[in-house]
Amino acid sequence: MMSAANNGGAGPCGACKFLRRKCVKGCIFAPYFSSDQGTAHFAAVHKVFGASNASKMLQGIPDHKRLDAVVTLCYEALARVRDPVYGSVGHIFTLQQQVVNLQAELAHIQAHISMLRRVPLLPQSETLCPSHTSEIGSEPQHASMEFTSFSIPSVQEMENQELQALAREIVSVYLPGV
Repeated sequence: MMSAANNGGAGPCGACKFLRRKCVKGCIFAPYFSSDQGTAHFAAVHKVFGASNASKMLQGIPDHKRLDAVVTLCYEALARVRDPVYGSVGHIFTLQQQVVNLQAELAHIQAHISMLRRVPLLPQSETLCPSHTSEIGSEPQHASMEFTSFSIPSVQEMENQELQALAREIVSVYLPGV
């Protein structure tokens, strides 16, 4: 964005080129609008703010803060050209909505993970219905099930689909073949 020649006789700055005027020594726009890329940026600034207003704004700002002001003017002007009604505020609002949506999704996933951690599952090698014993006439032995080791979350905490998926997972692990 800075002019390499800084108006040292190498041609007009981007602002003066756009305005079709001679770039004088001490041009307020020369340090910030280069002759190659500055024309397009200044075109947006000129369309939204006008050259006179942009010049007055920059003159009222200390030299060490002007670069930040020019970047801000360009950003706002380009945003206004893209969206004349909302400008940069529309972009900021879109980003804020995206943050809110991602936070909600993160909270949902964390709740789901928390819910799954509350219901410990038996490893696949330990089944509740072991195969029949080899002795003829004896009854099959069933492993004892203790439900005191885990707590079932309340139905209000879970959505219906999550509850059904959890139920299918528990049935498939604790009652294989059903």
